[in-house]
Amino acid sequence: MTTNNNYGVLLVNLGTPDAPTTAGVKHFLAEFLHDKRVVDMTRWLWCPILHGIILPIRSPKVAKLYQSVWMDEGSPLMVYSRRQQQALQQTLNIPVALGMTYGEPSIQSGLQLLKQQGCKQILVLPLYPQYSATTTAAVFDRIAKELKTVPELPELRFVNHYYDHPDYIAALAQSAETFWAERGKPDYLLCSYHGIPQRYADNGDPYPDHCHQTTVLLAESLDMPREKMSMSYQSIFGREEWLKPYTEATIKSLAEKGIKRLDVMCPAFSVDCLETLEEIAEQCKEVFIEAGGKEFNLIPCLNDNPAHILMMESLIKQHTQGW
Repeated sequence: MTTNNNYGVLLVNLGTPDAPTTAGVKHFLAEFLHDKRVVDMTRWLWCPILHGIILPIRSPKVAKLYQSVWMDEGSPLMVYSRRQQQALQQTLNIPVALGMTYGEPSIQSGLQLLKQQGCKQILVLPLYPQYSATTTAAVFDRIAKELKTVPELPELRFVNHYYDHPDYIAALAQSAETFWAERGKPDYLLCSYHGIPQRYADNGDPYPDHCHQTTVLLAESLDMPREKMSMSYQSIFGREEWLKPYTEATIKSLAEKGIKRLDVMCPAFSVDCLETLEEIAEQCKEVFIEAGGKEFNLIPCLNDNPAHILMMESLIKQHTQGW
């Protein structure tokens, strides 16, 4: 692609195994869980646990979960991220590359692709609406690492977060309203966010504040009474305390309190992935039904929904002003 602009966009998401196999998952988890931003334990303590216990035990289990959600075109996270990249490149008519913090296509390959297309200025857009050191900062670390040996650095701009961006909130609200127009409204709406250890928040990670603000703004946009809507945290891992309330316990409690239809949204996820399609739509649905609930729905992530692409387009234009 050739344009008159010297700038391009690097979209970044977390990443995904290349295949829903034990080997594919093991390779991916090894890279992911080695990152000090994700697990900050002392290496000599953590590495034996990771390689001796976690990877051998979890990899075959997680591979089976991936098999249950794998699409014809590949991993859902990759399929939807690629669609986002293609849609943005088409609407903006500038180079847009995709990079993953872990796995392929790598951040390095994304930067290389933009360089080959003549980009002297790069906007990095991590697809995490709410900032966390475990996700957004991990992208920054990887960018810095990849550029360490580059003789001529591109001019960089970095999107830190967009948890309260009006177009993001509007896209979430529209997604829920479209879903309800087809299926009717639920008794209760739960916003489930990916969890992080409580200790990280205590040490200054603003992630829970961002999640709370997104929920408040979404409730206002939907005109949803607060007694019919709340938030929780999912994907808890290990033994230490994570941000609360936990999603699974919240869902069980709602069913026990007499909520018959529960809809769940996952606003921290830019695209549907294992954590939404399997953990929420399958595992949490089972918990809800077993506890006495009747109907459970996952409202899909924004994925390549036109309102989401418009929001990303608006964000990119805002952050590339003057280029």
